[in-house]
Amino acid sequence: MSASKTALIVIDVQESFRHRDYWNEAALPAFVERQQALVDGAKAAGIPVVQIFHVDESGVFSEASGFVATLAPLDIRPDAVFRKRRHSALVGSGLDVWLTSNGIRRVVISGIRTEQCCETTARHASDLGYDVDYVGEATLTFPMTDAAGREWSAAEIRARTELVLAGRFARIATVEEALAGRQEKAAA
Repeated sequence: MSASKTALIVIDVQESFRHRDYWNEAALPAFVERQQALVDGAKAAGIPVVQIFHVDESGVFSEASGFVATLAPLDIRPDAVFRKRRHSALVGSGLDVWLTSNGIRRVVISGIRTEQCCETTARHASDLGYDVDYVGEATLTFPMTDAAGREWSAAEIRARTELVLAGRFARIATVEEALAGRQEKAAA
């Protein structure tokens, strides 16, 4: 699929997360390296970069907090910016209208949090008929504890997310695979 029919969606990569009690600075360097490589590669390939910010009425995700800004040290320079109030970037943000009006048929998903807004947007995009590349290595999440008291590591959460998306809702891709695109679907 051509670059002109593809968009990179960078979800919730914002300073708000640094102010959450689960923030883990140790996980940041690997994520930043992969996310920046994806953004830079998309720009070089002529793929539009769309940045999504999550906003709430109060707290660290409110516009008034000053934290609804690109997570440092990333340099994204988006072609379009949208704000969302739901998990899916496609609900109430205007993103769906922008994708349609720009002839986009393939989306590349990256950002924060792997299993929440990134996974939800990937599923939603697939259900709307988009081809979806999910770039797990360019997503970030944090350990979580389930109802039984088991702590799931960020790596386990990412593996679980990739497992449930693969082949059903998305192609799981590395940065390089996502930038290379995908082969056109063979005629049935």
